[in-house]
Amino acid sequence: MTGSSRSKLVTWGLIVGALSIWEVGVRVGNMPPYLLPAPSLILHTLVQNFSTYLQASLITFGEALLGLLIGTCVGILIAVLVTFWPGLEHGVMSLAILVKSTPLVAIAPLLTIWLGFGWQPKVIITALVTFFPVLVNVLVGLQTITPSLLDLFHAWQANRWELLWHLRLPHSLPYVFAALKVSTPLALIGAIVAEWTGASGGLGRLMWLAYTNLNLPHLFAAIFILAAAGMLLYQGTTQAEKRLVFWYTSS
Repeated sequence: MTGSSRSKLVTWGLIVGALSIWEVGVRVGNMPPYLLPAPSLILHTLVQNFSTYLQASLITFGEALLGLLIGTCVGILIAVLVTFWPGLEHGVMSLAILVKSTPLVAIAPLLTIWLGFGWQPKVIITALVTFFPVLVNVLVGLQTITPSLLDLFHAWQANRWELLWHLRLPHSLPYVFAALKVSTPLALIGAIVAEWTGASGGLGRLMWLAYTNLNLPHLFAAIFILAAAGMLLYQGTTQAEKRLVFWYTSS
């Protein structure tokens, strides 16, 4: 058995073990479903309402991925601009920290009032959540270049665009994937929080309705979907990193 197989086996063992302890604890403690439903009841609820959760998941995941894409592109673009013009760094980072420090619960209702209950507020909130980790990590990757390599490119009389394309961007790829490992789960959180403030569909809306009706099996079913999606997206990002940044991950 390879190391990767053992790691997956251990992971699944921990998940199954935790769910088993949860199931036994609920049954032994005779916990009512409106306080803590058993995993078996949650899975039964999920299977019974599969089409509803599937439709809601597609809405939420679409908003999260689009917001992640926009946030990542904006973060990379700003990092490149700051690298070209270092004098912008203090002002740009101050503004970025200001946006990052503003609570989502304060921004999301305003965007819902201004833009309505469609997908636009959710995508904007998700982009705001995800762009800061990308900006910080990519900026570090673009700026921390080995001096000997930088001297070599200068000896070849490379201009700043050639430095960017052939040296700085390849060097920053591990930092990009490090940022994505943080931003990808945050994208799901951003979409859910935005849907709580007002939405016509999505997992966030289902969770809010379940919460207001104390329907915890439905609430936990949505949580299970989000947890599974977060794990899959993280693993997908890790696999993409291994394939695209092979010179870094194999060292």
